[in-house]
Amino acid sequence: MKKLTLFVLVQLACITAFAQNGIQVKTENGIVESVTEKSGVNSFKGIPFAQPPIGELRWKEPQPVNNWTGIRKCDAFGYNALQKKVFGDMGFRSPGMSEDCLYLNVWVPAKPSKGKLPVLVYFYGGGFVAGDGSEPRYDGESMAKRGIIALTVNYRLGVFGFMAHPELTKESAHHSSGNYGLLDQNAALRWVQKNIAAFGGDPNRVTIAGESAGSMSVSAQMVSPLSKNLIAGAIGESGAMFKPLAPTLLSVAESNGVKFGEKAEATTLAALRTIPADQLLELASKPGNPPTGFVLDGYFFTKSPSESFMAGEQAKVPLLAGWNSAEIPYQAVMYGKAPTPENYVAQLKMLYADKADEVLKLYPGNTEEEVIKSATELASDRFIVYATWKWVDTHAKTSGKPVYRYVFSKAKPPVTAAMAGLTPGLAGGVNKTAELEKTKPKGPQPYNGAPHAFEIEYAMGNLATNKMYAWTADDYKVSATMESYFANFIKTGNPNGAALPKWSPNIKGGPVTYINIDVKTVAEKESEQLRGRYVFLDQQYLK
Repeated sequence: MKKLTLFVLVQLACITAFAQNGIQVKTENGIVESVTEKSGVNSFKGIPFAQPPIGELRWKEPQPVNNWTGIRKCDAFGYNALQKKVFGDMGFRSPGMSEDCLYLNVWVPAKPSKGKLPVLVYFYGGGFVAGDGSEPRYDGESMAKRGIIALTVNYRLGVFGFMAHPELTKESAHHSSGNYGLLDQNAALRWVQKNIAAFGGDPNRVTIAGESAGSMSVSAQMVSPLSKNLIAGAIGESGAMFKPLAPTLLSVAESNGVKFGEKAEATTLAALRTIPADQLLELASKPGNPPTGFVLDGYFFTKSPSESFMAGEQAKVPLLAGWNSAEIPYQAVMYGKAPTPENYVAQLKMLYADKADEVLKLYPGNTEEEVIKSATELASDRFIVYATWKWVDTHAKTSGKPVYRYVFSKAKPPVTAAMAGLTPGLAGGVNKTAELEKTKPKGPQPYNGAPHAFEIEYAMGNLATNKMYAWTADDYKVSATMESYFANFIKTGNPNGAALPKWSPNIKGGPVTYINIDVKTVAEKESEQLRGRYVFLDQQYLK
């Protein structure tokens, strides 16, 4: 018995020493070496999963990464995709911007596992024009401490990731163009299938997740014939590629690409490819340019996502998805007007004409307080909630798999003393209070709910990485609950677990329920009025 104990201690000592120096993993392209975090989790930062999309590879689908010799030390994040500073809450730890941005990051649990581990692949948000896998709020270390291999993935953004053009379509073997950012995500998923077993992961237990644009990406990967067989589960936080966020027709996107080239004084694809990346970013950022976005290209998308989901052609996997209680402020409906009942009715008539009375029943506004609440809900529904609702509702009807729906309601705590003078803004952004007071008239405070993107740190167990807020015990309690739900779902396809409020799934023909995640997390049933809101908007978007 003593000899056995001594043997075990020696083995543990060897493992600890090995972990302190990082671990080495042989991928298909070469050996990578981790950094061991203080928690013991091993992180591999900046692993290339495709060739740099530069030169002739600009606006091409991602190409297989070149092999390397020797050991690649993965101790620093790769470059972030080219973008403008759009959101004040985004802080990157990358060495800078570059077209050479196709890197992913892997967090592996400290202790080796006897069995293959579940895998989480997370796509960042940012409206497909901003974001990066190095943002601290997406870090996979906390998930790795729960026995999950977690990845964040970079993908091309803006004009670099989504421009379509007739010449691009002509040169493509698939007769398509655009959607390069979505193809980057697919390339990362294919990399996972080939390599994650070497890290101890199970390629048959890959859950994809994301917030906002990342959540829209999840819904897109679920219907793409390129990706839908590569995943075992899906998590969406506020966003789906359903109207009003649906892909553009290829012909329209191609026309927009031509118009952009004309404005950039580069009327051929060859000329567009010779424009330096920083100049191209500046040209694309000028006002008045035609829109650039995801495309119904006939390759990544063979149908619109809504058609694929309604036909039951999506990945038949469990889905956990929801939204926040106050995604966007009431001002998005009030257009700067005071939130009085009279002004509110006038806005509804402007937006919905003869349907205004019907909207008023669904979003009542008899007092200023009620107007602020209802206008916030209507603004949020029009912005991103309806599309997310349509996604979860349709998947529950056509997939034969459970759908776990949530609403995240935890309001923001106060900012820290060190952040005095700053005011939280839209989508987690930050503004200088003094500057806001100069430029914006004073008015009623926004509805006290959870704004867009505010749940990310809670879900990923990363509150401590955000120094903006004076987090309380209640915040950490909510985070523990939400992260536990997510981790359980990643492991089993079911978020339920010991000491957690029961979360019932939505399935075809069953009652429609959801979990309301807050200081007191409770299960709730979808009311007739709440469903009426989405059914009304559904009718509007079907026109």
